Amino acid sequence: MTMTVHVDVVSAEEQIFSGLALVVVVPGEMGELGIYPRHTALMTRIKPGAVRIKSPDQEEEVLIYVSGGMLEVQPNVVTILADTAIRGHDLDEARALEAKQSAEEAMRNRTSDIDYAAAQAELAEAIAQLRAIQQLRKKTH
Repeated sequence: MTMTVHVDVVSAEEQIFSGLALVVVVPGEMGELGIYPRHTALMTRIKPGAVRIKSPDQEEEVLIYVSGGMLEVQPNVVTILADTAIRGHDLDEARALEAKQSAEEAMRNRTSDIDYAAAQAELAEAIAQLRAIQQLRKKTH
């Protein structure tokens, strides 16, 4: 019998994913975390990036972009509470590129430290979305 862990990915708007997984890869604050069934309990913040979920009944990984949030791991349950979560196939590359360019422009024309910090955060989020889109493309080609 294959061991699995139950995974829930939720955002403020909706539940994005709920199901079984062989492995979950999450962009933790200090780097990527690979979570397998019976993983030791932990709680950590996550940064913008792609959550990858390998389900036992699907060939392809499920890809979900998260803009940050919290990860809670229990031996049989993984819960991702994301600030924003978008299914990989719903990501909009043109919008992400536009956000990246806008943030870069705001950083060049900064008027205060607060504006600069906000632009840096927007830039990091746009880059993370673009990386998630690239990962999705690699899997479909």
